[in-house]
Amino acid sequence: MSARFHAVVLAGDRGADDPVARHVGAAGKALVPLAGQPMLLRVLDALAGSTAVDGVTLVGPSREQIAACPPLARRIADGELSWLAPAPSPSQSALAGLASVPADTPVLLTTADHALLQAGWVDAFCAAAQATGKDAVVGLARHAAVQAAFPQSRRTALRFRDGAYCGCNLFAFLTPAGRRAPEFWRHIEQQRKKPHRLAAALGPGTLLAYLCGWLTLEAGLERLSRRVGARLGAVLLDDPRAAVDVDSVADFELVERLLAGAG
Repeated sequence: MSARFHAVVLAGDRGADDPVARHVGAAGKALVPLAGQPMLLRVLDALAGSTAVDGVTLVGPSREQIAACPPLARRIADGELSWLAPAPSPSQSALAGLASVPADTPVLLTTADHALLQAGWVDAFCAAAQATGKDAVVGLARHAAVQAAFPQSRRTALRFRDGAYCGCNLFAFLTPAGRRAPEFWRHIEQQRKKPHRLAAALGPGTLLAYLCGWLTLEAGLERLSRRVGARLGAVLLDDPRAAVDVDSVADFELVERLLAGAG
């Protein structure tokens, strides 16, 4: 029987200054109501319904934001989940969450704005991730399927020679070695405004091959694995809704329609 996962949910944001939070007057994006329920609670409910998950650590939101959401405050006070203060960046928050979980426990990482998350997706992703035999695995959806389902929605695509893919905000860290990936992510975050250092971090040959469209997804993961020092893999999710998160007001409106059954 496969080991159950501990889930880490990243819920730090810019508070009331976030554009989506400002749009609805919420204390922070994680607490924006969708179909009457804060999006973070929707994520927590999906994880609670998953048979693959045993325990949740929430990284963020701030204490002030938690106080503004009594249902969330009650869950934390009742011990339904653990809470950590958000770190200055997503990668640092991910590292803090991972550090709070024993090294031999597999970790599922997701985000508070994954408002459409379903327990069935979590179960399928975790099972498939464990079956890969990799150290860390990312969830992806085919960009063509996402565009066909939501033609008006703009989603970032990772483009490879064998197809384009959208991220699904689902990551599995299956071994201690797999936890090197967020540390590499933190390094990339620090270099993102310095192109020459970014190229050095990724490997200039890899960056050039990706930009020129020469890499397949598998080849890209193999090259990145060598840079990270861990075996990285990917799992494709069939449901295009798995690639929809709430990054903008347009995303908020799309998810509202989907939850209302109109999208």
